[in-house]
Amino acid sequence: MKATSTIPIVGLSMGDPVAAGLVASLVRPGANVTGVADLQKELQAKRRVAVLSNPGQGTAEAVEYVSALNVAARSLGVQLEVLNVSAPEELNGAFAEISRRRAEGLVVLPDGMFWAVRADIVRLAGKARVPAIYWERAYVEVGGLLSYAASLSDIARRGGVLVDKILNGAKPATLPVEQPTSFEFEINKKTAKALGLTIPSSLLLRTDKVIE
Repeated sequence: MKATSTIPIVGLSMGDPVAAGLVASLVRPGANVTGVADLQKELQAKRRVAVLSNPGQGTAEAVEYVSALNVAARSLGVQLEVLNVSAPEELNGAFAEISRRRAEGLVVLPDGMFWAVRADIVRLAGKARVPAIYWERAYVEVGGLLSYAASLSDIARRGGVLVDKILNGAKPATLPVEQPTSFEFEINKKTAKALGLTIPSSLLLRTDKVIE
């Protein structure tokens, strides 16, 4: 469109071309652009999950997280909406965008800055009425809906074992990096009720802790 206002342009799967400013209306586009829209808003809303990511934490790590989520999303027919937040003052805008895009779920990626302002993130998720899953149990303990992650306390214990081995003469170069073996799944039923969600009993039975 920037290159020409005379050569006809036909777009395919254009989303909502009116909202995007590509055409004046569906009936009368008004310029040199037409095509096929993709206006299944109700269907798309049910398949959208927002992802809160901090690109400033270390770009490679953030990209890997999102890449892994994209693989899972494609297998489930879910569309990810990645929202980059590099500072706490950007959170309000991010959650406004989550509401605007009608995301039906939220994944908060691991990040120290997010953890430091976890109470604010949980509050904004509640205000936006979006069910969210977090990467650490501390979120659930301040009102987050649910968390699933490797146990940080177990990781700390395993780290202590490695330190002990080194103090007793082992070389780090010969000590394999360990993978977590203990995972924690927590649900906050009070938050679920506030969101109008009913947690299936089969899911509750799998949790390590339920906050009433």
